[in-house]
Amino acid sequence: MTIISEQRRGGFLGVVERSWRKSGYEITSVNSSQRSPAIYAKSPDGFGIRLSIGGGGQAFFEVATPCVEKSAVADPTAATDGPNYAGGPIPRPDVHDDFWSAAAPPPPPA
Repeated sequence: MTIISEQRRGGFLGVVERSWRKSGYEITSVNSSQRSPAIYAKSPDGFGIRLSIGGGGQAFFEVATPCVEKSAVADPTAATDGPNYAGGPIPRPDVHDDFWSAAAPPPPPA
């Protein structure tokens, strides 16, 4: 729910990309759109992963599993740490972070 400013989005994606590469993930595609940038990867065990920045600077992590057999999955037993938006609309990000939500500082004078 943290707002990622337009000026910080590339840096945020870069931090995640370096972490994924270090973990053995293959970067399969990058969308360098200023408005909605995204990075796509494949994990060593075949999971497809996408990090995209949507409206209002909200980060979305999405994961696609490799082929598996359908099985029953129990509902979670632990309470969430924050609001639970299951079954309803996901609101716009509303958490301000002094670094990730800030505009990049102006370049130093020449």
